[in-house]
Amino acid sequence: MKPAPPVIRAARDADAPEIAAIYGYYVRTALATFETDPPDAAEMLHRLHLVADRGLPCLVAELEGCVAGYAYAAPYRPRPAYRFTVENSVYVHPDRQRMGLGRLLLTELIAVCEAAGSRQMVAVIGDSANVASIGLHEALGFRRVGVLLNVGFKSGRWVDTVLMQRPLGDGR
Repeated sequence: MKPAPPVIRAARDADAPEIAAIYGYYVRTALATFETDPPDAAEMLHRLHLVADRGLPCLVAELEGCVAGYAYAAPYRPRPAYRFTVENSVYVHPDRQRMGLGRLLLTELIAVCEAAGSRQMVAVIGDSANVASIGLHEALGFRRVGVLLNVGFKSGRWVDTVLMQRPLGDGR
């Protein structure tokens, strides 16, 4: 029997422990985030509420009753002139990679942000060698707009960030 397809839906408070576990993996093992101490479920719940309080989306990919990945949009910068620009983040459970979940999440995140009136989406990708994330963003219409060299120090080495941008709706 074929497994049920993933469901992309809004994150709920009850998802915080699974979201924290997914993000914690990347904090501990990868350069995709420059955070160095994994936040616990209570902190992730607080972050989910901050996103929701700003009217921005946080989505999860649910697969077989479990959160297999998540994505959210956050303000790009706090000053009012940036209010129509969002920054995206996408994380997929390490055991659920290469299943198209990142693409599904980011596609829906783009659609929700466009419908809400956002005009630009920015990706700040940790590590210029993060070909999976860079490739995903390129496939969904983002273009590279810059690289900040050696701006983070994690796992004993200096790490770049790749800046990518995609217009949304009338942002073209």
